[in-house]
Amino acid sequence: MINLHNAMYYTEEKDSKVKCRLCPNLCLIKPGEKGICNVRINNDGKLYSINYGLTTSGASDPIEKKPLYHFLPGSCAYSFGTVGCNLFCLFCQNWQSSQASTEDFRYGLKKLTPKEAAKEAAQSGCATVAYTYNEPLIWYEWVLDTAKIVHQKGLKNILVTNGYIEEEPLRELLPFIDGANVDLKGDKGFYKEMCGVTRQEAVLRTCKIMKEQNVHLEITNLIVTSKNDSDEQLQELIDFVVTELGPDVPLHFSRYFPNYKLDLPATPVDTLFKARDMALRSGVQYVYLGNIRGERGNDTHCKNCGTLLVKRSGYVTNTANLTKDFQCKNCGTQTDIIWN
Repeated sequence: MINLHNAMYYTEEKDSKVKCRLCPNLCLIKPGEKGICNVRINNDGKLYSINYGLTTSGASDPIEKKPLYHFLPGSCAYSFGTVGCNLFCLFCQNWQSSQASTEDFRYGLKKLTPKEAAKEAAQSGCATVAYTYNEPLIWYEWVLDTAKIVHQKGLKNILVTNGYIEEEPLRELLPFIDGANVDLKGDKGFYKEMCGVTRQEAVLRTCKIMKEQNVHLEITNLIVTSKNDSDEQLQELIDFVVTELGPDVPLHFSRYFPNYKLDLPATPVDTLFKARDMALRSGVQYVYLGNIRGERGNDTHCKNCGTLLVKRSGYVTNTANLTKDFQCKNCGTQTDIIWN
């Protein structure tokens, strides 16, 4: 039996079709068919979510795993995911869930109401709930309902997202979101060739609105060999972060490895350090490197004097050279980190 829950953000069209207005794909869906995210279905001329409350897991993760380096360092995030996605990245690192359907997901799905999920998270001892693993924005109704209850319980909400959403539903959700890591994948050509969508500007808009609404924001860019690693492509992304979001927004460059449908060689480590150097020269104050061995590129230094403030080894976080008010002991500069 299909799990049906009334969907938000759609219009009824001719011949019992519906137009989904949740994300920029704007799917026009015939009766009995799904949108391309695979989790929203037209049933007799009405749109329904079929993954509402169906969770792949409820697990305690280090918040640094999301990655969020400037939001409650050293804490844990109680993480929920489901199936489906509105992008179709050839290199997807989580394709087992993002490209699955509710019917064929081989690891099974546990049904949780928002109230049950919030209670489970509160009992975990974590400070936050993370909507993650697959794309949480196509799980919109459940995330919105759950995030409201999570706030009532005194916990914070974080999104790990591709940011591919229309403006109206985004603005309704954001009052209940405290932090986000948005995966900004590349330029317009990269989104079209590698992700199967055409409106890269929607992701840029999402980032800007999050910043305007005082949601703590960090950006991740997975550098894919020969696809989004040119100096011109990297500089375009860096310039957007500096000029449109602000130099204090942490930027994570992550190493690609062959996965799903893409078998290009893994990103050379030197490429990540090149990107990091470019970002620092352009004024980005906090640049981190992911998916590489060792600890290079993971620590936080004072943006003013360079003193080490946060040392990271894997997902273990240790602070240093900080006053009780979280200022740099060397020069007194306030850190751009949410500590509590």
